[in-house]
Amino acid sequence: MADKSKNQAYEIALQIYNIVGEKENVISVSHCMTRLRLGIKDTSIFSQDELKKIEGVMGVVEQEGQLQIILGPGRVNKVCEEFSKLTGKKVGEVDTASDLRSEIKQKNQTPFKLLLKQVANIFIPLIPAFIGCGLVLALSNLLGKFVDGWSATTIGMLMAVVGNGVFGVINVLVGVNASKEFGGSPMIGGTLAAIMSSAALSDIVLFGNNLVPGRGGVLAVLAVCALACFLEKKIRKIVPETLDLFITPLLVILLSIIVAIFVIQPVGGFIADSIGVATTVAIEKGGAFTGFLLGGLFLPLVMTGLHHGLTPIHAQLIESFGMTTLLPILAMAGAGQVGASFAIYMKTKNARLKKTIMSALPIGVLGIGEPLIYGVTLPLGKPFLGAAIGGACGGAVIAIFKVGAIAMGVSGIPLAILTNLPMQYLLGIAAAYIGGFIATNLLGFEDPAE
Repeated sequence: MADKSKNQAYEIALQIYNIVGEKENVISVSHCMTRLRLGIKDTSIFSQDELKKIEGVMGVVEQEGQLQIILGPGRVNKVCEEFSKLTGKKVGEVDTASDLRSEIKQKNQTPFKLLLKQVANIFIPLIPAFIGCGLVLALSNLLGKFVDGWSATTIGMLMAVVGNGVFGVINVLVGVNASKEFGGSPMIGGTLAAIMSSAALSDIVLFGNNLVPGRGGVLAVLAVCALACFLEKKIRKIVPETLDLFITPLLVILLSIIVAIFVIQPVGGFIADSIGVATTVAIEKGGAFTGFLLGGLFLPLVMTGLHHGLTPIHAQLIESFGMTTLLPILAMAGAGQVGASFAIYMKTKNARLKKTIMSALPIGVLGIGEPLIYGVTLPLGKPFLGAAIGGACGGAVIAIFKVGAIAMGVSGIPLAILTNLPMQYLLGIAAAYIGGFIATNLLGFEDPAE
């Protein structure tokens, strides 16, 4: 079985290699969870349709100067390894032609796109910790419903410590990643976040009020790290090299903390509180309508990459309220994709499309929707709208029951265990499946030729 899988990966890699112009046209080779990412010198010598016809390829997109070939989890790792051997380039290696790629990226980059990318780079590395700790916390909460006095037992208390581990230091982790992403010293960012979160601040009285540790949450941390990185770069230009090691961190930390306490934390606290109140009120007062709207609009957000901007909001809601009521609603968009894709599977006569759907559906159920988006619903047009309608139906159900998630990082059915109301969440999933299925059947689609 392993040899067969390896041979399939090699065949896919070889076909991609032959189409894109072999190693002379390949600048770099890398991959993410679902996509083979290639830096290409000249994309005019081939068409994306040629790549889409390869058995095992679920979709092709071009973003930020990269050709991204959607293969799905597991398969992408093996294909990337084989493609790396064919080109002679290590995964992540860029040759001298990388300057061309940088030029292309620079032309397509906008300040807003850059900001969203930076936000993603700050929070995505934290997802494994969110998932791990969140699942432990969810399991402990579940056991607490069946075992009397569970939270007072040794194991219960230990699981509570583990489950809350990442949330207790989230500001520090965000500070480290933010400073790294903004081009400053990561440890200075982490230190500033630790100072802003220190419990000792509550003993300090300023203008007649005690300071509030962690006020402003991750939003204040992002702001102070951006300021610190700006100061660090400016100060380094004027401080002699012999004194840089001593003077630069001293001035950066002192100046940043002064601004943080007097300006950033109060303003960040107001913004964080406003986001929390606005989200809560919108879902409580708007109910099904708000859920319908949010669930239906999330797929277009994913297409534009704007969904990355919501990650700090989820983190802030969890930090402030212990859960995010926004995430379960938005997760319904992926469930709508599943329902729409199943409707296509039932109606299409195209054997290759059926095979693509069957290979992408399982991971779609688990919350990874890219293969279904780019390989199935989006290319067919109307089913993408059907999937959005399905997501809207699921979002309405989730909003009615006010389902909240205690952690981020997972979607689809697995998110149920991380919610306060698992059965109601699954009811929302079912509504999204059914809504996407019915909407796609009613809208119809042009069945592609074999």
